[in-house]
Amino acid sequence: VIKCKAAVAWEAGKPLSLEEVEVAPPKAHEVRIKIVATAVCHTDAYTLSGADPEGCFPVILGHEGAGIVESIGEGVTKVKPGDTVIPLYIPQCGECKFCKNPKTNLCQKIRITQGKGLMPDGTSRFTCKGKQIYHFMGTSTFSEYTVVADISVAKIDAAAPLDKVCLLGCGISTGYGAAVNTAKVEPGSTCAVFGLGGVGLAVIMGCKIAGASRIIGIDINKDKYAKAKEFGATECISPHDFKKPIQEVLVEMTDGGVDYSFECIGNVGVMRAALEACHKGWGVSVIVGVAAAGQEISTRPFQLVTGRTWKGTAFGGWKSIDNVPKLVTDYMSKKIKVDEFVTHTFPFDKINEAFELMHTGK
Repeated sequence: VIKCKAAVAWEAGKPLSLEEVEVAPPKAHEVRIKIVATAVCHTDAYTLSGADPEGCFPVILGHEGAGIVESIGEGVTKVKPGDTVIPLYIPQCGECKFCKNPKTNLCQKIRITQGKGLMPDGTSRFTCKGKQIYHFMGTSTFSEYTVVADISVAKIDAAAPLDKVCLLGCGISTGYGAAVNTAKVEPGSTCAVFGLGGVGLAVIMGCKIAGASRIIGIDINKDKYAKAKEFGATECISPHDFKKPIQEVLVEMTDGGVDYSFECIGNVGVMRAALEACHKGWGVSVIVGVAAAGQEISTRPFQLVTGRTWKGTAFGGWKSIDNVPKLVTDYMSKKIKVDEFVTHTFPFDKINEAFELMHTGK
């Protein structure tokens, strides 16, 4: 058993608490990882807020991490101690019907136990002050050591800087993949990206790499426009600057609507606007943001009858074990940006300050 520091969420709506936790050794087909770097994501904050129906407490959150394999359980063959890895919240077992289908990346092998905050055998590897602590998204990267299933870990280039590539564990891969895999943006096309946070910027990057000729960023926080333009946005607008609905503004700006739109916020009203901003006959809108529990999307069916397509994406459609190492390689060869997404770097004990900066949009 390893004793180490972890940021524990004891209950919903309270700041994370830095505690000494015990991390049990990995069982069969499990891997224990020394986490070197982790990022914070709105999904962590969403669960911490208490709005997540799958949220269990007390829990160690975090799902954008990178580290080094410390030890492996029986039967583990894909990684060995000392390997550099990224934990994966969407695993890839290679055996279930989802893994065998090229149309999806949603491996279901450990979905049920992962959703309950437990390892595949139905137990936890974390204890603190004598209490069992739940896992989160199969990763729990807000701990100096974590245990994950062997199908939830990707071995990457040992030379990669872990304080950067940890972002490929969720946000950057999700946004970039939404553009290149889910929407399949084509050269010369017009795109609209709603929400210019990390995921939105990654979508913009994907649209640009795919050859889009016009990329319109939409956000009410104008402080984000300069960064969006660095990533490839050709122009940025705020819904607050117009009297009419933003979808009507975009339809006028683009002679009938955009070819591709992306909702990167998790707001069902914006999801509708993103669909309705698409061009009749061929427009495709991709939902990337995760809405709160119980919320529903709506539009007039005629929007779809007249040739628009509404899609969603999880982890950008990447089959995780196959593609995360390739994304790291693409970053190392400067094909995709990663460093530019990092605005602040904190020591682990300042994790609550990192959440505050995320909430203020900084």
